[in-house]
Amino acid sequence: MPGQKPPQTPPKKGGDKVPPRPPQKRGPQMPKLPQGDNFWINLGGSILVLLLLAGIYAYVSSGTGATQQTIPISQVAQDIQAGKVSSIDVNGENLTVTYNDASSTQKLSMKEAENALSQTLANYGVTPPELAKVSITVEQQSSLEYWIGTFAPFIVSFLLIIFFVWYLSRQVRGAGMQAFTFGQSRPRVIDPGDRNQRVTFKDVAGAKEAKEELFEIVDFLKNPKKFLDIGARIPKGILLMGAPGTGKTLLARAVAGEAGVPFFSISGSEFVEMFVGVGASRVRDLFLTAKRAAPSIIFVDEIDAVGRVRGTGVGGGNDEREQTLNQILVEMDGFEPNEKVIVMAATNRPDVLDPALLRPGRFDRRVVIELPDRNDRFEILAIHARKKPLAEDVNLSVIAERTPGFSGADLYSLMNEAAILAARENRKKVSQYDLIRSIEKVMLGPERKSHVLSPKEKEITAYHEGGHALVSSVLPYADPVHKISIISRGRAAGYTLKLPFDDKRMQSKREFLDDIAVSLGGYIAEKLVFGDITTGPSNDLQVLSALARDMVTRYGMSDKMGPVALEGEGGRALFGAGIDNKEYSQKVSAEIDAEVKRIISEAEDKATAILKENRKLLDAIAHTLIEKETIEREEFEKILIAHGIVPKQKEIIESSASTGHI
Repeated sequence: MPGQKPPQTPPKKGGDKVPPRPPQKRGPQMPKLPQGDNFWINLGGSILVLLLLAGIYAYVSSGTGATQQTIPISQVAQDIQAGKVSSIDVNGENLTVTYNDASSTQKLSMKEAENALSQTLANYGVTPPELAKVSITVEQQSSLEYWIGTFAPFIVSFLLIIFFVWYLSRQVRGAGMQAFTFGQSRPRVIDPGDRNQRVTFKDVAGAKEAKEELFEIVDFLKNPKKFLDIGARIPKGILLMGAPGTGKTLLARAVAGEAGVPFFSISGSEFVEMFVGVGASRVRDLFLTAKRAAPSIIFVDEIDAVGRVRGTGVGGGNDEREQTLNQILVEMDGFEPNEKVIVMAATNRPDVLDPALLRPGRFDRRVVIELPDRNDRFEILAIHARKKPLAEDVNLSVIAERTPGFSGADLYSLMNEAAILAARENRKKVSQYDLIRSIEKVMLGPERKSHVLSPKEKEITAYHEGGHALVSSVLPYADPVHKISIISRGRAAGYTLKLPFDDKRMQSKREFLDDIAVSLGGYIAEKLVFGDITTGPSNDLQVLSALARDMVTRYGMSDKMGPVALEGEGGRALFGAGIDNKEYSQKVSAEIDAEVKRIISEAEDKATAILKENRKLLDAIAHTLIEKETIEREEFEKILIAHGIVPKQKEIIESSASTGHI
């Protein structure tokens, strides 16, 4: 279809010069206990606590911690007769006997409950003159102390049992309440009065057309009478479509923030459970909660988790996903014109949604959110830089120019990584150098300073990246080179950064053919210089092979096959057919393979001729890389001019962003 933007080709990535290391084994982890085992763990813990408390009480109440020696009353009588006792304290039947030795030793004893102490001692032969030499003190025990001492063991034990029963019943009641609330949706709610979480359109940069579409929703939620008086019905559902990270959720929150209404957010995967009917119950509960809080907004993120085409047999034998989708269709179809509840959903796979979900009356309006252009990227960077102290040399326009294809989430990560780099180096402000480094970190990963290449590997990597850069500089429809490096980043031993002068929405056949030749530049350079190839070009070969196949099967760029689309997104057959089902014969499949091979062979011949013709320039680029490890655009253009090649200018070429690296 004329004017339609083809999908962006994925960035070319490559493996290291050495085979990838096997994944490291993780240490032993504590196995996750099933939910049902928590009750028995709590029960065992409660019993242990009860036994511990009972033991402590028994230890204290029994007096085993006392240091006094207990002697019989007959021994007390003998000591009184021998003149060893100085005083006796009487507390009920308990006696505290103090001796008249140097340390005033105290010993415990007990008298008979029915008799007085003097009578008891007289029965043991103690005469009144002997007893008169001993000081006897009687302590009167109050009735309260008596009853407390009598009933304390029973009261404490009773309270411990009550606490034990209450604790266990609380655990059981919690499990029972979970069973009763299993069908509730439990969405995340953002209250309009919460200023900390409120988002408005001022916080969303770019997406001008999308915001214009959504302004009507805000106006309806604020003033629905204006629409109803003229007989207009506001769309019941708004479907936000766009690539990951383009700000679909942020826009939905901005609509709720501008309108000042509650925002109920839930993911499509949170509806579906292994039990039949739970998803439908949660849908009913979510819509009922939103109607009670109307005017309000329901936001379903990743709706393709439950909104896929029905009847494919994917998603479980009990068709729980389809029942959940059916309930969503019923709830959306049941809205009245005056009900001020808006349903918003987000997905990056609108092609797999059920047609009944997209018909008029349900998701009436579809808002497409594109990747930001240069001006939008500048505005997004400015928003993310609000709370970051920037140095005087920061130029966000340059950063926006060097980040084509970046989404809003990528730009947020870029600014955050720049701040982390500045903090890591104990600086108080973020500089332009931090932002430039964070671009490469977001695209390719962090520098692997510990990954030191051997001299031979360094030479191979230098020629490989020099091959990419040289072919890209000579071919007229390839992107201009901005940077070449043989410093390892992520899984790449080196990389060639190619960026366009301007953003583009379409790519031509000539640009695709030149991209394939550029991807082969590293492979051919290794083969030409060393007479051998390594594992480095493996990812380049995967990317160029996929691009050549897409040219034949999706874009109609093969003269032999003609203008026919044989496959859809991701290589799957069109119109919902199975992943392995191909709507063409084996003969056509063989012709496709032959066309792919022809395209790659012609690109290989083109790249080989360029490298052979400019062998001295390839050697110069490689030697400079070996010496400096990184070549920026200005220095690279000087090397080109010294060998008779005019660098590309903005007025001559328009190209899209891509990277080629190994």
